[in-house]
Amino acid sequence: MRRSTLARLAVAACSLSLLTAFAPAAGADDSADRTAERATASSHARHAYKRVGYFTQWGVYGRDFQVQDLDTSGTAAKLTHVNYAFGNIGSDGRCVMGNIPGEADAWADYQRPLDAANSVDGVADTWDQPLAGNFNQLRELKAKHPGLKVLLSLGGWSWSTHFSDAALTPASRKALVSSCLDLYIKGNLPQDGTRGGAGAAAGVFDGIDLDWEWPGSAGDTDTKYRPEDKRNFTALVREFRTQLDAYGRTVKRKYELSAFVPTAPAKIDAGFEVRKIMRDLDFVTLQGYDFHVSGEPVTAQQSALHARDDFSVDGTVRAWLQRGAPARKLVVGMPFYGQGWTGVTGGGDGMGQPATGPAPATWAPGYEDYKALKKLAASGTYELYRDRRGGHAWLFDGTTLWTYDDPQVLRRKSAYVRAHGLGGAMFWSLDADTPDGELITAVDRGLTR
Repeated sequence: MRRSTLARLAVAACSLSLLTAFAPAAGADDSADRTAERATASSHARHAYKRVGYFTQWGVYGRDFQVQDLDTSGTAAKLTHVNYAFGNIGSDGRCVMGNIPGEADAWADYQRPLDAANSVDGVADTWDQPLAGNFNQLRELKAKHPGLKVLLSLGGWSWSTHFSDAALTPASRKALVSSCLDLYIKGNLPQDGTRGGAGAAAGVFDGIDLDWEWPGSAGDTDTKYRPEDKRNFTALVREFRTQLDAYGRTVKRKYELSAFVPTAPAKIDAGFEVRKIMRDLDFVTLQGYDFHVSGEPVTAQQSALHARDDFSVDGTVRAWLQRGAPARKLVVGMPFYGQGWTGVTGGGDGMGQPATGPAPATWAPGYEDYKALKKLAASGTYELYRDRRGGHAWLFDGTTLWTYDDPQVLRRKSAYVRAHGLGGAMFWSLDADTPDGELITAVDRGLTR
């Protein structure tokens, strides 16, 4: 997961570090998936699949993607969870909230007033209400969709900086978890004029999603990591579970706890005691994308379902199953964006060829929303290619290549989730879908067939 699209592309080191170990090879094709699906369909007929979508805090600015858009697009009705990205940990090892450039954005979170036209309930915010911004809109969205849960996602690529320090000792873990529950679960926001105050955001969040990238191995350039992160992550998960359950008993409700976890076996083994953490986590969302990124010198798939001697969704699932994760707790990550290269030479379909750098794009080089790639596909200047054995797609115009998931790819991945009795699907990120929710609809139909 990433704090921003710029952060995705600033560090090709993320992908290069993945290349230290490949996921288990798999060469299954469509027919094998269909056979497995038929064999297991009856036993999974009543399986309740999770549909987890990330809503980005910063998307309300340039992209003008508001919480209301989740409702008007029909997306909210197809989701079980919205993960709000992201909360941050300060240098003091506690959850931080405020207007701190590059570190926190209280204006977007709970201070920014919305007018009636952009509000979920059609009522304009007033100057004196304690809660406004995204948090208030999420509260209104939940009122309209009572089954929907909202989790606060903590960390992300850019904001995992202080996780290792905060998880280092029993005292630091207890302080971190207590501060996060105070802000997000109890809703005790910093007072700023009429906004915030004790309990201002109570009831908005239904749990915590841990996005530490990565315990025990390298992440962003300023993110500290140490060998003891592995056992400390287990202890941190236990502390979150303990405090969430204890507070839940006082208010007579259950709070959920999830985590975003990596593809590479080397990263799994460096940072995760799989059997132990899965006892305390309600589910994990698997990295199902960024297998290769546009900062690399050669074009490659970023989200293949199957691949030989390379990362893949199937390889990721198998790696977690082999280490003791229950299938029902594995939620497969699916990208709503593409990775792109330009200056591609070598001819053919462009895949596996040298490139000069990331492709020009709307928000950041080498990263483009699906809704924009759909227009490229319809423009007549790009050819659409599919690897039917691998289960991925890409666009190529002779010079520029974009690898991405379209509805056909996502339907096949949804069938894979059903066939293998997995927990569901996760999407990064909801603002990249079309205004009518084309991608979420494809997954929803794929999971409910």
